[in-house]
Amino acid sequence: MSTPPPYVAGHALLDGKNVVVTASAGAGIGMAAAKRCLEEGARVVISDTHERRLGETLDALRAEHGADRVEALACNVTDEAAVQALVAHAVERFGSLDVMINNAGLGGTKSIVDMEDDEWLRVLDVTLNGTFRCTRAAIKQMIAQGGGGAIVNNASVIGWRAQEGQSHYAAAKAGVMALTRCAALDAAGHNIRINAVSPSLAMHPHLVRVTSDDLLAELTKREAFGRYAEPWEVANVMVFLASDYSSYMTGEVLSVSSQHP
Repeated sequence: MSTPPPYVAGHALLDGKNVVVTASAGAGIGMAAAKRCLEEGARVVISDTHERRLGETLDALRAEHGADRVEALACNVTDEAAVQALVAHAVERFGSLDVMINNAGLGGTKSIVDMEDDEWLRVLDVTLNGTFRCTRAAIKQMIAQGGGGAIVNNASVIGWRAQEGQSHYAAAKAGVMALTRCAALDAAGHNIRINAVSPSLAMHPHLVRVTSDDLLAELTKREAFGRYAEPWEVANVMVFLASDYSSYMTGEVLSVSSQHP
C-alpha cells in the first residue's frame, strides 16, 4: 500500500468567501472540507446533527484559525426550517453566502430483499432530499444577493457502479448527480455554479463503523494506488470546485478516485 502524499498548503483560493459545510463535525470529508476552506482564506459555518461533536469541532477549528472566522449551528437537513436557519445564520454572521458544500449523507449495507420502507426513505431523505433542500436554500440566498456563488455536492462512485447491499445509498447518490446537473442549468442564469465530487473510498471513522473489514480490504485492492483516499484529498477537489479556478464548470460530477474495475 502506498502512503498518502504530503498535506498541501493553502493558496488563498477562497480568500474572503463565506462558506457553509454540512455534516462537518468529526473526522470525515465534511470536517476536512471545512478545514481546507479555512486554510484557503474563507470564513466558515460548520453544521451537523451531533451537537457535542459539532462543539468539539468548532473549538478545534477556532483554536487553529481564530474565533472570528468559524461559526457553528446544529442542522438536520431533513428539516426545512433548520436548513433555512442555517443559511440565515451564515448571512447574519458573515454578511453573505458564497459557497455551500453539501456533504450530509447517510448510508449502510443491507440487501434490498430485507430492506424496510423506513430504511430506504431515511437514506433518501438525508442524502438526496437533504442535498435538494440545501441547494434550493443556497440558490435563493445567492439570487437575493445579486447572483454569483458556488455549490458543491458530495456524491459517490456508487452512483455509477453497482455494489451489493447499497441499493438505497446508490439510488440517493445517483440522484445527487442528476440533481447537480439539472439544478446547474436552473442556476446558470444567475452566475451560480453547481458541481459535485464523486469519491470512491475515503477512510474515516463512520465508514469503519458501517462497513466490514473484508469489504474495506476488497475495495482498497481496487484502487490503483493500493490505498484509500484521505478525506483532505477529497476536500481539495471540493475547494477547487468552490473556487474561481473552476469558473467555467457547472453541472459536472468529478470522480475523486483511483478505482479500476
